[in-house]
Amino acid sequence: MPRSVILGTGRAVPSRVVTNADLAESMDTSDEWILERTGIRQRHWVAEGENGVDLSKTASRAALEASGLQPSDIDAIVYASSTPDHFFPGNSLFLQHEIGFGTIPAFNVVNACSGFVYALSVADAFVQTGRYRNILVIGQEIQSTRMDVTTRGRGTAVLFADGAGAAIIGPTEEEGRGVLAFDLHGDGAHAEKLWVDGPGAKYHPPVSIEQLEEGRYFLQMDGRDVFRHAIVRMPETVETLLSETGLTKEQITLLIPHQANLRISEAVQKRLGLRDDQVYNNIERYGNTTAATIPIALDECVRAGRLRRGDLLILTAFGSGFQWGSCAIRW
Repeated sequence: MPRSVILGTGRAVPSRVVTNADLAESMDTSDEWILERTGIRQRHWVAEGENGVDLSKTASRAALEASGLQPSDIDAIVYASSTPDHFFPGNSLFLQHEIGFGTIPAFNVVNACSGFVYALSVADAFVQTGRYRNILVIGQEIQSTRMDVTTRGRGTAVLFADGAGAAIIGPTEEEGRGVLAFDLHGDGAHAEKLWVDGPGAKYHPPVSIEQLEEGRYFLQMDGRDVFRHAIVRMPETVETLLSETGLTKEQITLLIPHQANLRISEAVQKRLGLRDDQVYNNIERYGNTTAATIPIALDECVRAGRLRRGDLLILTAFGSGFQWGSCAIRW
């Protein structure tokens, strides 16, 4: 079976920049408090009228240009987002229509933080089986509109942000190149440690004044428990991936972890024993864009020349679900 290879990447973030000082105006916090606990200095939030599909269009067009492909060359879309512009259908159909991809299949993956890795695994399987040839994979989120920007919501509002990243994958016959393997996991026992409770079909009605007043439509997170699991699961899945492929930590050219919190990334790096030049972090400038963190970082690395033919790239993510996983790619 053919392996899939990344043909082009792209990214997009809203033009509106929100600094830590900006947040301090609406909640009890400070630049020092946020930076020490998260590593974030600023993030991008949408302005009135901006939406997730707009961000994904910009990222997708950049990926198309980088790949040298046209919309007519794309056979399927796999779109990862836990914050679609509408309850349904998912953003993949709106993106399909607005760019003009035709009536190709458009899938939606709702895996939050690990969404892009999961979406990439779906696309990779399609390429390997020959079901589809060129596939557009998106990771996109708008978290800012569901944040409680008061002291009550400080634990999440300082972290989360908006953005989109895209990658186009297609088959390669080149020996040893392309996606090598995935390692994916989930544990629903911890689902309520990082989630958005409503609106949901289990409630009658799905939206109520009481739920709004209780803040159940805002993202809720047990930050301490998420941290405790993330710093174990992310290194664990990377080590499993390396073991299954016969690779070593020393062979890793670049590890791009989900940008949840700089302290998590630093702990993962330490547990894996990787050098600073082997790990890429950009959370200082973007915050946690959930499913978009990895593809945004990947596009930055590609365009900065951080990846060259033959390099070993590892993507790893952990988050809501809990769901986590890693991917190994020979560039």
